[in-house]
Amino acid sequence: MSSPTPSPVAWAVSSGLTPYEDAVAVMETRAAEIASGSAGELVWLVEHPPLYTAGTSAKPEHLVDETRFPVHKTGRGGELTYHGPGQRIAYVMLDVKARHGGDVRGFVQGLEAWIIEALSSLGVSGRLVDGRVGVWVDEAGAAEAKIAALGIRIRRGISLHGISLNVSPDLSHYEGIVPCGIADRGVTSLAKLGIAASMRDVDNALKVAFEQRFGLVYDAPDPLNAPVIIKGDG
Repeated sequence: MSSPTPSPVAWAVSSGLTPYEDAVAVMETRAAEIASGSAGELVWLVEHPPLYTAGTSAKPEHLVDETRFPVHKTGRGGELTYHGPGQRIAYVMLDVKARHGGDVRGFVQGLEAWIIEALSSLGVSGRLVDGRVGVWVDEAGAAEAKIAALGIRIRRGISLHGISLNVSPDLSHYEGIVPCGIADRGVTSLAKLGIAASMRDVDNALKVAFEQRFGLVYDAPDPLNAPVIIKGDG
């Protein structure tokens, strides 16, 4: 007997810069509501003001300049990373048990494939590297560089946090940390690779690739300015 088709996922985009604390509060609340069955799944696209986040594996010595930007400890996996304007953050609050039978590794691989497929539609060849999380590209005349980071947490079968994709951020902001604990490789962006993609272009690419891999979505209001979307609405 085939598994039931998952319900469409709410797809929300916030304008401007979303304070990190507000994003975490929304995620925590929404994930708990998804787990209880009182709200549906959500993918939420945001940009943050400049900041660093420290995952559960972060090492103090990898914070090179602790005064440069605010540092937020977070419950996601991974080490230190940067968030800021020109970077698209996709927070994914999905039912991993329902969609992947609780297979967290398979879920993470699905997220990585989602980003690679979105990049491909924008003319960029992204790939995985053994032993390193995230999506990497080759830069002309340089070693491979990271264009997208990934860090999630699973609570009660629901994912929190997600992915960050460098569209056109100020890459010098990464100098205050050792990004993801990798000192011998750099970071890059679509803009640095010569891809003149707007944030809207990137959002459209992410949306199409998500639907191809995870199923249908529907447009939802900004979670910071709208009531919770009850499961089954939309």
